[in-house]
Parts: sequence; C-alpha cells; structure tokens
Amino acid sequence: MSAPPTRGGANRRLEDRPLLQDHPVAFRTALGFWVFGNLAFLALAVPALADVVQSVDDAVHRAVVDAEWSPLVATAHVLDFLGSTWVTAPVMVLVALYLAWRSRWEALISWIAAMVASQLLIGPVKEIYERARPPLPLVETSGFSFPSGHSVAGAAIAVALVIVLVPAGPQRRTLEMLAAVFAVMMALSRVYLRAHWLSDVAAGVALGAAVAVAAAAIVHWVDERAHRA
Repeated sequence: MSAPPTRGGANRRLEDRPLLQDHPVAFRTALGFWVFGNLAFLALAVPALADVVQSVDDAVHRAVVDAEWSPLVATAHVLDFLGSTWVTAPVMVLVALYLAWRSRWEALISWIAAMVASQLLIGPVKEIYERARPPLPLVETSGFSFPSGHSVAGAAIAVALVIVLVPAGPQRRTLEMLAAVFAVMMALSRVYLRAHWLSDVAAGVALGAAVAVAAAAIVHWVDERAHRA
C-alpha cells in the first residue's frame, strides 16, 4: 500500500496528501483478505467441510484449556477490554472528529465507511450461521460465535488507523505490520479466553482488514478520479 509519493510529493501538507499512493495494490490486498475470509464462511456452510473445521477448532480449544496460565489469562482480559465497545466506540468517534477538525475529508470518509461497514456486517453474519460458543469460557459472552466481533473490530480499527493517520512510506509500512500483529493478538486472545473458536477469529480478522483496506481503496479511487476531472 506504500509507493513513491504522487500528486504533489512528500512535501504536501498532510491534509492535502492522498490517502493511498497505489490503490490497485490496496484493491488486491483487500481482495486477498476477502478470499481468505470467504473460505472460512464457505467451509462452515458446507457440512462436510464444517466437520473438518470443527475438528481443528476442537483440537485448538483442548490445547488452550490445557495451556491455561494466569499471566496469559490476565493479558487476554486486557485485550478483551480493549476490544470492547467501551474502548472501540470512543476511538471511532474521536478519530472521526480529529479528521474532520483537520479537514481530511478523504480520510474521514474512509474511516467512517470502514467503521460502519465492519460493525454492520457482524450481526447479520452471526445470525446466518448461529454458531454456538466454545465451552468453558473465561470471559462473559453473549450471542452467537461466528465471526468474532472483537477480531473484526480490532483488525478494522488497527488497519484503518494506520491508513488515515500515517502518510504512506517506510513509517507506515512498519506501523502496518504492528497493526497486523495487534489484530492477530486480539484474535488469539479470544481463542485463549475460550470466547471463540479459531475459525471465528480467523474469519473476523480477514473481514475487518478487508473492510478497512477496501474502504480506503474505493474512497481514494473516487477522489483520484475527481482530481483528474
């Protein structure tokens, strides 16, 4: 998603810089996430494949039960709080207000689109699959299991934050990797707390990242066409 500066170069004010510098790469990246996520959606929709996925999920569940360790449980609880509405909702609002204050309209539209889309997708998909939660949870849960809402929100927020707040370049590439690490840690914490199956969080991370990258790519493409016109 990072490439040599265009449309004015690196000296442009942050407010005037394009959100992306290579939207075709971003489109391909988003497509890759969508394909990976859809493989999980498809696998759980086909009974024969769902049995295979469940066998893997069951094995991972047994492993995390056997590997329960108080310091890791405490760390997972911290991530559980960071992924809760108490944290994510204020972050969504504050980032939107900041982007509006800086008049970064392309970034603002991308941010709102990613946040709204990621949140709206969680509930309907859960209702379609109606998948039961894993047994022996270490945290309070409600609703169905697939996909993991924490994983969707964690990936969407982490990836979108880097895109809208950091100019493209070496620093963004580093932060993109950190965002990916955070998203994976958030996802694995849900498995460790036995709040979700492994396939729940894998699909959730893919969905959240795909939404964040796709929103930026689409908004950037529209903005670029407007500038050319």
